Amino acid sequence: GIGIPDNEIHKIFEEFYRAESAKKLVNFGTGLGLSLVKQIVENYSGKISVKSEVDRGSTFRVTIPIKTC
Repeated sequence: GIGIPDNEIHKIFEEFYRAESAKKLVNFGTGLGLSLVKQIVENYSGKISVKSEVDRGSTFRVTIPIKTC
């Protein structure tokens, strides 16, 4: 990706949110993807985090606990 500015990173998991830089780059998208991913991950007692650098990209980390039988 194109990276997410620090002043927008706290908003990226909100429903319908699209970063300003993403709006300028492409005309389509609903802003639902990351919100849905977060909900799914949290339903499994997991966590999602992001590290991002503008013009370099973003790295998302998803951790989901596993249960051993």
